[in-house]
Amino acid sequence: MPSLTLKPTHKAVSAYYDSLAKFAKLGVKHETAVRSAFQELLEHCARQFDWKLVPEYRIKRKGQADVSADGAVFTCVGNIPTLVRGLWEAKDSDDDLEKEIKHKFSIGYPKQNILFWQPDRAVLYQNGERHFEADLKVADNLVKILTLFLEFAPPAIVEWEKAVEEFKDKVPQIGASLKNLIETERQTNKKFIAAFDDFASLCRGSLNPNISIEAVEEMIVQHILTERIFRKIFDVADFMQRNVIALEIEKVIAALNSRSFSRDDFSKSLEHFYGAIENAAATITDFHEKQTFLNTVYERFFQGFCVKVADTHGIVYTPQPLVNFMVASVECLLKKYFGKSISDRDVHVLDPFTGTGNYIVNLIRGILKSALPHKYANELHCNEIMLLPYYVASMNIEHAYYEATGKYEAFEGICLVDTFQTINGKMAYYGFNEKHEQDEMAIGFNPENTKRIKRQKDSPIRVIIANPPYNAGQADENDNNKNRKYPELDRRVSATYGEASDATLLRKLADPYVKAIRYATDRLAGGGIVCFVNNNSFVTEFCHGENF
Repeated sequence: MPSLTLKPTHKAVSAYYDSLAKFAKLGVKHETAVRSAFQELLEHCARQFDWKLVPEYRIKRKGQADVSADGAVFTCVGNIPTLVRGLWEAKDSDDDLEKEIKHKFSIGYPKQNILFWQPDRAVLYQNGERHFEADLKVADNLVKILTLFLEFAPPAIVEWEKAVEEFKDKVPQIGASLKNLIETERQTNKKFIAAFDDFASLCRGSLNPNISIEAVEEMIVQHILTERIFRKIFDVADFMQRNVIALEIEKVIAALNSRSFSRDDFSKSLEHFYGAIENAAATITDFHEKQTFLNTVYERFFQGFCVKVADTHGIVYTPQPLVNFMVASVECLLKKYFGKSISDRDVHVLDPFTGTGNYIVNLIRGILKSALPHKYANELHCNEIMLLPYYVASMNIEHAYYEATGKYEAFEGICLVDTFQTINGKMAYYGFNEKHEQDEMAIGFNPENTKRIKRQKDSPIRVIIANPPYNAGQADENDNNKNRKYPELDRRVSATYGEASDATLLRKLADPYVKAIRYATDRLAGGGIVCFVNNNSFVTEFCHGENF
């Protein structure tokens, strides 16, 4: 485990005492002011571990209103907080610290690792017991209590971090062994051959007509590896039975299970990894944190498996602060230019590249409670082309709705589909028409998913918000990792941005970001808002003037 490098003579410690001395000289004693000195020191220390201090951390209490601790220290993936390492609660010098500690525990503050601080004294509780207290007028004591606080590691988190590193190294081998089994069964198991071929046909129709057998096999492997994780983390035992796409894959797994493969035996072989995830998730009571945790599992999984798939589609987790900003910006612009709110009826919102569903989750949290049931059932839409994030998004969105309303409702606004393929046929109204119309069922995967796609295509979309796929292509022509071509969409891009552009490298027009903007601006029904994460270089090169 990492250790804290901090000495009484370090600059951060001196700055802490200097700040408190300045407050004292000014006669400033109230908590809001004096706690800033300790917050700066705690943030400095957390950065050594690549952790993040989140101020005003909400503590969930069953059947009661939330309460807020002054801060929580989180482990991070990238800059995204994942698991809580400890809580911090501040008081000023006039407070009776013992009385305040007793009160906080009486209203439900956890005792696993919490530091109570006031300028001259601190008390640390760990594993439910009073572990250490310090006279903070002595710098050595300050360093010691911070070290104890930050170096504490709950067993579940230690187990999780160790298992993740082990699994990240092992997952390519595990995936390869499952793929070898699938390939063997495809040669000898008639029941499995039929089920696999049916599923591959659905994938070609719904996701990509050129999808490789290898990619189809990887989808099945993803499903086998992650099914238990989804079930256990959110305690939704029937998720795979009621999800319209998972149902199709379960048919293939049942055929695979019919002869030489046992899912239960396979699960037992990974018990340590699954157990570590489940134990870590059990320490999380807040749904928002569970969502972030699941996103972390998702990202760690793709670091070790499906690397080419991840590269093709530009997998990236959108930081929550950016999602918050984008959703708030859309709400502001809707009011300013259209006199509308996201909560209003007939304001249909589409996330065409939903990933793990963070935009729709954020929208659900902000929509008026009275408007949410109708909006959720009719006017929120999203698409995902990859199986694993599609599962994560479905679960995240459905739980966000449950958290907001207290009722579980399946989210019928999510489709497993290639968004750019949904321009087929229907897009004549928006300015162009695909030359080779396919049968609706061909892009729908199964009847329920087809129905959802058709409903989305018929909806008057007013807001499109997303983080589009970023990968413009493969590095090696021999790599079986090419992005798909869309003749009519490519023609639209060339006829508009290409003609208007002063850029010399028009191959950049093949960037999915450019396609996404062309798709979105064509898709809006009679005006609306497009809000994308993007890189501004091609916006200045391609997307100016009347053709935008």
